[in-house]
Amino acid sequence: MQYAILCYNDEDVVWSWTKEEDDAVMARLGVVHDRLIEQGKFGAGIRLLPTTAATTLRKNTDPPVVVDGPYAETKEQLLGFYIIDVENLEEALEVCRDLTRANPGGAYEVRPLALFVPGTQIG
Repeated sequence: MQYAILCYNDEDVVWSWTKEEDDAVMARLGVVHDRLIEQGKFGAGIRLLPTTAATTLRKNTDPPVVVDGPYAETKEQLLGFYIIDVENLEEALEVCRDLTRANPGGAYEVRPLALFVPGTQIG
């Protein structure tokens, strides 16, 4: 089963890290990444740029409206995500526990994935 792990944190804190602090977190995360790669469970890990680089398409009007900037109304923002291929939710949560030990703070949201290919039943 594939799961997405959505990584939330306070981007003001994360983007204020020095290069050395950021490198240290990335090195700790690399240990988790390497283990998942060796186990054939790592699909992708994506780090998003700050919400100030975001563009939003509001689809509740016709035509949709495109606006610049962040519209996150929460203390924590989506900063990145992983795609993993594990047996079940408990195993996905164990990956989150490993990630938390490497990069504390914020939250990880876990969602099962279903591949969307029009005209195809994939699950």
